[in-house]
Amino acid sequence: MEHIEKVEEGMRLDQFMMDVLSLSRSKVQSMIKENQILVNDCPSKNGYQLKANDQISYEPFVEKEMKLIPEKLDFEIVYEDSDVIVVNKPNGMVVHPAVGNFTGTLVNGLLYHSKELSDINGEFRPGIVHRIDAFTTGLLVVAKNNRAHEFLAHQLEEHSIHRKYEALVWGVIEEDSATIKAPIGRDLKDRKKMAVTSIHSKEAITHLKVLKRMKHATLIECVLETGRTHQIRVHLNYIGHPVVNDPIYGNRKPINDTGQCLHAKELGFIHPTTKKYMEFHADLPTEFLEILEKFENE
Repeated sequence: MEHIEKVEEGMRLDQFMMDVLSLSRSKVQSMIKENQILVNDCPSKNGYQLKANDQISYEPFVEKEMKLIPEKLDFEIVYEDSDVIVVNKPNGMVVHPAVGNFTGTLVNGLLYHSKELSDINGEFRPGIVHRIDAFTTGLLVVAKNNRAHEFLAHQLEEHSIHRKYEALVWGVIEEDSATIKAPIGRDLKDRKKMAVTSIHSKEAITHLKVLKRMKHATLIECVLETGRTHQIRVHLNYIGHPVVNDPIYGNRKPINDTGQCLHAKELGFIHPTTKKYMEFHADLPTEFLEILEKFENE
């Protein structure tokens, strides 16, 4: 759902949705024609001029010829039973298929590994309870059946799943620990990005702890209390300490193309069947360690 702001008033519907969905005009216009994009719950036309406070609802775009193909991919399975799979996602791997990226995703690999995955999130996101960015590494839990999926999703909604990240950030953070409480919503200047904003945003809380200070950077732990899109990256940029090597947030030139130094190192949740708390750990990946070593040797 997209809420139209005053600054967006007068834009054509198709142009606005091209930015939101990162699709070509022809694909967006096809969705509008098939009533997959609605304005205030009503069908509209490509050239409709948006008005402030319009509500735009839309279905996820799926290529008609798109098919999920099981693929044998290289990723670590940390734990598995009849209900869940805990995966240590490698650098650069997208979690699920999307426009222009139908193969090589974690979902493709999961389908090769297991025929039992939940279908609550639809045909193209089997088993996926939560996501991490393509160039964020580390742990996430996958549901093998709908009962497990619903149980885990409820924990996510209650913010009771433990998620701890390790991040390398630019600059020296003086405080030993801190809590960032700043709402996150879509960036009004660039709708592909998120930002700290009071406009149509959701509460976002990140707790951080300093692990090591270096000359030009700080190694920290981040614990998520909420789980907004790009939350850690947006919050750390907001306080003036963007994640090292982040190509999107922060005005720093990336060191290389391996993505942001952000790793989901701990994941804890109540098991859907045993109702016992389980916690998993994953070491920092090579890409992260190589950049960290450069800062440690300065």
